[in-house]
Amino acid sequence: MRHNARKRSRTARRAIAAAAGLALGAGGLIAVNVYASAHESGNGYSTKRASQGAGQVLSAGAATISCPDVGAKLTSVPGRARAQVDRELALLDQQVAEAYQRLQNAAGAIQRDGGFTDNAIMGPLKDKRVATIDRIAIAIGRSGTRPQGLESLAACSLRASGDQQGTGQGQGGGAGRNGNSGRAGNGPVAADFVDITTVRPNVRTPRISRRASQGTFTTRCGVNANKLYNSDNIIVAPGVGNGAHHTHDYVGNQDNNAFTSNDQFAAAGTSCRNQGDKSTYYWPVLRLQDGTREFDAQRQGGGAEGNTGRILTASQVTLDFVGSPRDKVVAMPKFLRIITGDAKAFTNGTANANAAWSCTGFENRQLTDKYPICPEGSRLVRTSNFQSCWDGRSIDSANHRAHVAFADPRTGACPSGFKAVPKLVQRLVYDVDAPSLGDNGKSSPFYAVDGFPEQMHKPVTDHGDFINVFDESLMNRMVQCINTGRKCR
Repeated sequence: MRHNARKRSRTARRAIAAAAGLALGAGGLIAVNVYASAHESGNGYSTKRASQGAGQVLSAGAATISCPDVGAKLTSVPGRARAQVDRELALLDQQVAEAYQRLQNAAGAIQRDGGFTDNAIMGPLKDKRVATIDRIAIAIGRSGTRPQGLESLAACSLRASGDQQGTGQGQGGGAGRNGNSGRAGNGPVAADFVDITTVRPNVRTPRISRRASQGTFTTRCGVNANKLYNSDNIIVAPGVGNGAHHTHDYVGNQDNNAFTSNDQFAAAGTSCRNQGDKSTYYWPVLRLQDGTREFDAQRQGGGAEGNTGRILTASQVTLDFVGSPRDKVVAMPKFLRIITGDAKAFTNGTANANAAWSCTGFENRQLTDKYPICPEGSRLVRTSNFQSCWDGRSIDSANHRAHVAFADPRTGACPSGFKAVPKLVQRLVYDVDAPSLGDNGKSSPFYAVDGFPEQMHKPVTDHGDFINVFDESLMNRMVQCINTGRKCR
């Protein structure tokens, strides 16, 4: 048995070395400051091994935790089971966040014990997820057909973060934990940024048909100057505090938290100039990694989960509703919920990613997986184009995506069975200095979007959320304006 254990350990070390592009020496040591991916099929979750050499430091911060997104697989949840399922899904997110934090703090233990990651982090995480996923299946089964195969989503893996070389220092402070840039030790890094002037124009517009609805309706709701923040997410995790694990800006409806009901939304005040728009518009805050201790510096969702630095308020927020290049639009149903982008796109993959980063004067060049460095005189821009096709029935769906869809980017047509609705285009502009890459943000600090801690503040995780709480009469005016080709405010 000892022989087999040594053999497995050596096999895993070889896999790590191969992933890092290195050869394993005769002594079995990996001479590199990286914790790259290696998998063993026998235990169902990722294993990573490395032996400690002379002067070698194992950087746990060069890895992150990737888990299958259970919520995305749930296409049907009975109404009576929805509350419990939402709570259990939020618990899965919490479990991953806690495991990632243990990984971040475990460099010394990993260095001393090659099995520490499996035994103390990944194994217990899988056990917790097995129990939670089983409760989800049972809850759904009580009121409907029990979903099959969810247990296969329990296993998580470690994956290279791409941040191995991040050894920079934030302004006024020391290097991040485990050698990563960013004051919280989990990003961003210099490789997350690119000069926007080096990006080729990449924005295309679909063909316009005779039935196109080419009007626009603009609602003005401010920039969150009153600093309405929390780390809840009423769409994804209703009834669960800190369901987002990162802080949101809010404009529009002023009763925004995890426990707000539709009736409370309808009765609340709004920051929008037209009081007929009580919709809620929210997005993860942008922070400057300058060492500022914000109000949430020690709270969950804030500094306790790696979201640190000065919160930047957008200098401009534009909320435009536009038409379809193919058809006339119909009214959105009241309380329709739409999420665009994917807060977990770094580990989930880019299937639902919809981040669009750019700079004023260069907005025909959009970035998804990089933050732009804007030239002098140009300002940072975040644009979110929301789904503009609705299934005609539901204001939400089990995975919060199936009831809405994007139009075909080439033709502008909605999928079969879907209707065109006004498309929300949310544009946020920030006055922020270009970060200094040569010294890893020391002289001019990095900026980064808030996110789940294991997502490493990657730009691809940017996202936006919208709940329609327009008065019916104002929504009808919007539709008429758009369908007749006018520009209304």
